[in-house]
Amino acid sequence: MTILPSFLSPVTLWGIYVRRCFAASGLSQQSMKIDDETTLHFWGPNPNYQTSPKQNQKPSLVLIHGFGPAAMWQWRKQVQFFAPIFNVYVPDLVFFGGSTTASPNRAETFQAASVAKLLEKLGVERFSVVGTSYGGFVAYHLARTWPERVEKVVIASSGVNMRRRDSEALLNRADVDKIEDLMLPATAAQLHKLMALAMFKKLDMIPQFFMNDFVQKLYSDKRKEKMELLKGVTIGRDDNANISPLHDKGVLIVWGENDQIFPLEMATELKQLLGTKARLEVIKNTSHTPQIEDAVQFNTIVQNFLCKD
Repeated sequence: MTILPSFLSPVTLWGIYVRRCFAASGLSQQSMKIDDETTLHFWGPNPNYQTSPKQNQKPSLVLIHGFGPAAMWQWRKQVQFFAPIFNVYVPDLVFFGGSTTASPNRAETFQAASVAKLLEKLGVERFSVVGTSYGGFVAYHLARTWPERVEKVVIASSGVNMRRRDSEALLNRADVDKIEDLMLPATAAQLHKLMALAMFKKLDMIPQFFMNDFVQKLYSDKRKEKMELLKGVTIGRDDNANISPLHDKGVLIVWGENDQIFPLEMATELKQLLGTKARLEVIKNTSHTPQIEDAVQFNTIVQNFLCKD
């Protein structure tokens, strides 16, 4: 694999742009040691402006990324859209970006507990949460475990109701033996396979050097630990969907109509399982990443749910 120098790397240059977008939205990069073992990196309201009355009056919104590159690569258009009306927090989950732990716990419930500790240390008492894919697992556990702190929940493209057979079906669709061969691409060919399942539009024209750069810059860090995270996921191990309804709060489920990671029928069932307050919105011509593929519609749907319902 040819590795481009940083000054020629498309990923490096795009990363500079994304960071500037976050900073222009009033967010800054921060890290916090949440206990003796775990440190989380996150983007949050710039502490230099935290004392302004306008900042203090805004509600809080937490955006939780999926399994893939660090958080900033998955939420740029949501940060730009929601920052004027919310105090937006965008954590990197453990072993993504600059977040790390000495704990042996690799379950998504541990990720939820870590985010909860971070927000508590930041003084965020109440918040709404949006989680996509793996981040939806974390958002669900946040709402289930800390219902008094979570106001509204948005679960996007996330098979929280996944069963063992769903996991097996995904491996068959991807034509891989192990989930890490799909979710942790080590070659341009593997990344292309993942993108073909996760994106509605075909991306066959992306140059090989760009795909190599993407793999090297965004998927090579902490691979061993991320494989452990995949094996540590508790959802999808059993033949039954072991989830509890979230009767006490509004739940919005947002799905891409052509999702090939978690097919649309999973969203329909999830709506029934999460209780009478759950509702489903389906975005046409998108797959597993509607927040990127059709950010305008995704943002409008989420804003209407958070602000008007």
